[in-house]
Amino acid sequence: MEQTKIRNREEIPQEDKWAIEDLYATTQDWERELETLNDDRDALAAYAGRLGESGETLCAYLTKMEQANVKADRLGNYCMRRADEDTRDAACQAMSGRFISTVVAFGAACSFDTPEIMALSDEMLEGFYAACPALERYRRYVTDLRRRKAHTLSAAEEKLLAAAGEMAQAPDTVYGAFTDADLTFPDAVDAQGGRHPLTQGTFVTLEESADRELRRSAYEALYDTLAGFQNTAAALLNAQNKQLKFFSEARHYPSTLEASLDATNVPVSVYDNLIEAVHRNLDKMHRYVRLRKKLLGVEELHFYDIYTPLVQDVDRRIPFAEAKQTVYEALAPLGEDYRGILKEGFDHRWIDVYQNTGKRSGAYSAGAAVHPYVLLNYTGTLDSQFTLAHEMGHALHSYLSNQTQNPIDADYVIFVAEVASTCNEALLMEHLLGKTKDKKERAYLINHFLEQFKGTLYRQTMFAEFERNIGRMVAQGQTLTAETLCAEYKRLNVEYFGPDMVVDDRIAMEWARIPHFYYNYYVFQYATGYCAAIALSRRILREGESAVKDYLGFLSGGCSKSPIELLKGAGVDMTSPEPVEQAMALFGELLDEMEALV
Repeated sequence: MEQTKIRNREEIPQEDKWAIEDLYATTQDWERELETLNDDRDALAAYAGRLGESGETLCAYLTKMEQANVKADRLGNYCMRRADEDTRDAACQAMSGRFISTVVAFGAACSFDTPEIMALSDEMLEGFYAACPALERYRRYVTDLRRRKAHTLSAAEEKLLAAAGEMAQAPDTVYGAFTDADLTFPDAVDAQGGRHPLTQGTFVTLEESADRELRRSAYEALYDTLAGFQNTAAALLNAQNKQLKFFSEARHYPSTLEASLDATNVPVSVYDNLIEAVHRNLDKMHRYVRLRKKLLGVEELHFYDIYTPLVQDVDRRIPFAEAKQTVYEALAPLGEDYRGILKEGFDHRWIDVYQNTGKRSGAYSAGAAVHPYVLLNYTGTLDSQFTLAHEMGHALHSYLSNQTQNPIDADYVIFVAEVASTCNEALLMEHLLGKTKDKKERAYLINHFLEQFKGTLYRQTMFAEFERNIGRMVAQGQTLTAETLCAEYKRLNVEYFGPDMVVDDRIAMEWARIPHFYYNYYVFQYATGYCAAIALSRRILREGESAVKDYLGFLSGGCSKSPIELLKGAGVDMTSPEPVEQAMALFGELLDEMEALV
């Protein structure tokens, strides 16, 4: 494996950095617009006590609110993207802090609107729609808001909860600063004594190496370092769960899980059904672990052996230009309109491509109204190529929803967020498998497909179960100590990976490096999204134009319908365990083929 130097931001070519200037030409422009958000806040606050006057008054308020939210989205995208370019940059971190404070104050000032809208009778509201046709634009929003009437408090209480929003974000904010900016790791050392920089961003790449000594060194260095801060990490995760408990109880929800899922109108049964379906199929995961142990030829399989490809000598570096072209070709089944938007993103700097010192780790897509912004830390691996397809799936989902829906209906909820991204990955895999005639290369690709099932369906479900379980512990009055968290996390690893995996005390610390545990029951949606995407990709390849039309309708839907309804329109019913069971069946078929090939 090549040793790589992590460059400073200024050493990265301009064409490989996202076009942040498309949001604001200068920081001064951002500063000026931020000030106007306070004027918007005051104008909206003047409507307090008046939303029940008439349809015209309610419509005027919602129109101003929608416009202010568009502005806030642009402001937030600029400062947050800048902050992620270099998490050590104090000026950019301060900008993000100012923005968050401004938005929290904005939310507190406008917190009267939900109770006032809730207080309207159905008859009065229908009269408003009849008298003011322009109010129809907001019917979906108002209807969804009123769906949670039982969990909406008085205007004074809502204002108090809104004012507490900035404090509620503290565990996530502190965790991000701790892991991305302050926490450093010793270099990993390979079998020849060569040293390799170890960061959260380089860890998985090092774990993919054929050099087992390098993998072991990176694994031990990462988790031993985290173990040195285990009490700090545990206190942060405990604080996160305590604040979720406070807000769910304040709104009279029976659990933090129900409070989280109700925000996106997803039944809790979908969460529980996923975990139950995966448990019914853990034998396949255990079979995969046995196959990995056998093919790697090791006496003991450790967690530092779980990422390295089973077919080593097929691996190669993929230049970014080649990755873009391959993804473009793979998405041909989605039609030329879709690929035209994809090419626009490639050619007009929607993407921040490479890692630089201080840059936020991982990858994401942020759906700004001007165009999406995609953060990568591209390393040239097959996994990096799939990450490109994944994040551009998010990007085009955001782009199509923003182009099709009114701003108030454009922001799709997190339950469907991972569907478009994973559908792109599935189509890329089918494309690559269809191109190769080489038995070893096919085995390599199927290995990657198996890894997606392991990492997205099984592993994210394990994360979801961990998150559900620690939430229940907090609900029962327990404090999440490092000992408690490590014991539960280790127990789940034993259950999910089975008897052929060595589950050591280091992997028990992995919870401390998972930022998604601060996202409020987010991770299960990777698994449900993966199952939906597998079903959709197969329908697209099987049925062609009619399936593509339904799928593009889903991508253009924003939040104009409930997430369950949007997916049903594309041909997938996630209230049924069937999509999960179908995905598990495919995993079993891939295991069969892998065993035959190797």
